Amino acid sequence: MASPATVALPRSGSKTESYVDNKRKEDVRQSNILSARTVADTVRTSLGPRGMDKMISTSSGDVIITNDGATILNKMEVLQPAAKMLVELSKSQDSAAGDGTTTVVVIAGALLRQCLSLLSHGIHPTVISDSLHKAALKAVDVLTAMAVPVELSDRESLVKSASTSLNSKVVSQYSSLLAPLAVDSVLSVVDPAKPDIVDLRDIKIVKKLGGTVDDTELIKGLVFDKKVSHASGGLTRMENAKIAVIQFQISPPKTDIEQSIVVSDYAQMDRILKEERQYILGMIKKIKATGCNVLLIQKSILRDAVTDLSLHYLAKAKILVVKDVERDEIEFITKTLNCLPIANIEHFRAEKLGYADLVEELPVGDGKIVKITGIKDMGRTTTVLVRGSNQLVLDEAERSLHDALCVVRCLVSKRFLIAGGGAPEIELSRQLGAWAKVLHGMEGYCVKSFAEALEVIPYTLAENAGLNPIAIVTELRNRHAQGEINAGINVRKGQITNILEENVVQPLLVSTSAITLATECVRMILKIDDIVTVR
Repeated sequence: MASPATVALPRSGSKTESYVDNKRKEDVRQSNILSARTVADTVRTSLGPRGMDKMISTSSGDVIITNDGATILNKMEVLQPAAKMLVELSKSQDSAAGDGTTTVVVIAGALLRQCLSLLSHGIHPTVISDSLHKAALKAVDVLTAMAVPVELSDRESLVKSASTSLNSKVVSQYSSLLAPLAVDSVLSVVDPAKPDIVDLRDIKIVKKLGGTVDDTELIKGLVFDKKVSHASGGLTRMENAKIAVIQFQISPPKTDIEQSIVVSDYAQMDRILKEERQYILGMIKKIKATGCNVLLIQKSILRDAVTDLSLHYLAKAKILVVKDVERDEIEFITKTLNCLPIANIEHFRAEKLGYADLVEELPVGDGKIVKITGIKDMGRTTTVLVRGSNQLVLDEAERSLHDALCVVRCLVSKRFLIAGGGAPEIELSRQLGAWAKVLHGMEGYCVKSFAEALEVIPYTLAENAGLNPIAIVTELRNRHAQGEINAGINVRKGQITNILEENVVQPLLVSTSAITLATECVRMILKIDDIVTVR
């Protein structure tokens, strides 16, 4: 049997055989954590109903006023790679839950602060990472145990959760209007065959300048932010409408290749014009033969979808025309009208038409809209017409409404509510702190730090509301220790109350998603020990 190989170690005075320089790894890790924390501190002041708004000035000169975390971070030009991860984290929360985009970044920033402290005590990044993962799983279990089940038939609870989402927005004073509107929108597009899935693409938001946010309305039908064609006395109102969505052009054909035709005399010119008229008339006769009286014409890239001549003949045939319909709207329109898009005049048949009681042009603000109502066999879609006195308010109202829609969508997919106002975070902090005491070694120490990091949410809520954060958080801990798990910060009264009774509620999915995603992001940043730049 061969003897085991022996390795001769170099003799030296000390017992250590090699020296590894960890300084660079520590510097890279510290640099990443500090950069990410800077991003988190930027949006921290915009957390909660009394949070500050940010004015963002883009390179093109546009100005955006918002306190939506995802929007703020999306518009920021972040260069440091680890800081970019927090921007992506906010986007992930936006797509997963739609709300809590500021919360997730603030939690990640607080966890990174605690990680820096743990690293300075000599705890290995892998140990911290594994402990954070365990703590996050435990946190999700605690939140689930706290949650209150909700039914879709309980419209009041859904409206409360949508209102809580809207209360921290610029348009918070309109939450009593927008919250029920968001709930009705989502419930109208829920398919009984797939009750857990809501596609927000089935809810179309149309923005129209003029009026106030109070004029925002939910329309059971279709709205186009454009006017009908008035050429040659075109119609502006049509009852008992038979609607066709066409993707072909009602204009003279062009050659496939770029070329010019030289006409030598007037007789030939007259013949060309006559042929064009016959070609267009032939198409319009085929359209009229099916009984169609409203045309929605897709915008064309290659040539004009309609010409003045074709609009003249369509007006004579008493057909109402809405032109320049965007290509990406076609799917929504056909689903709503329960009709089929027609790509060729030869395929124009009555069975491909949609039917509605009324199509009319209405003046709204300083412009006009086309409204289609009373649609027969309407698909599961809905349209919201958002109004605003200026473009900034209009854009923010749309963003706020989107967040409210996402909150209701969360409740449809995961039907549980939890209290807001910092109550779940303090309860998590208390229970994880108690759990940390029964764990052994470094793990317990890391879980304790995770629990402390979660207190950043109630602390920031109190700070942004102008309250004494230390006194508030201490009192909140005391109330939770006495078993009041729904005690939270009421920023309007400036004191601690039972937050469920104050109707401050949020979907369970928002909180669980925020904790899970923030922990994943922090673990990833912790594991990075070097940055390699490739040119």
